[in-house]
Amino acid sequence: MADKNKQKPGIEIVNRRAKFEFHFIDVVEAGIVLTGTEIKSIRQGNVNLRDAYCLFKDGELFIHSMFIAPYAFGNQFNHEARRTRKLLLKRTELKKMDKKVKERGFTIVPYKLYLSDRGFAKVEIALAQGKKNYDKRDSIKQKDQKRDLDRIKRGRY
Repeated sequence: MADKNKQKPGIEIVNRRAKFEFHFIDVVEAGIVLTGTEIKSIRQGNVNLRDAYCLFKDGELFIHSMFIAPYAFGNQFNHEARRTRKLLLKRTELKKMDKKVKERGFTIVPYKLYLSDRGFAKVEIALAQGKKNYDKRDSIKQKDQKRDLDRIKRGRY
């Protein structure tokens, strides 16, 4: 009964550019290792995933260049804004992704950062393959057609 009254955290930061630049093959949810001031800054929504990317190092996956703004009320223990952060995945998932990245030339792109029901920061990472220019033009064309159809349905054309 207490669960019904509990509100879910509403923070959800999405890298919309990633969907335009890449074909997503597989999407996985991963935990992220953060410090205290980082999670406080995330709860305020001061995060940017635009330049972020993931790399393997010694069998572990790290997210690089994800911007988390310094916490406004932090002191000398405030965090560095673009530091490398470790992602938490099961070993089988790590091995599977590492194998695909090495063999087929895929890349791992962070797509969405959100807070779980328990208040933990989670990152959706996607095993992705880069789009060609003609694929991007096709995506733009489909988006324009969908927008035009929606206008016609609403009678605003």
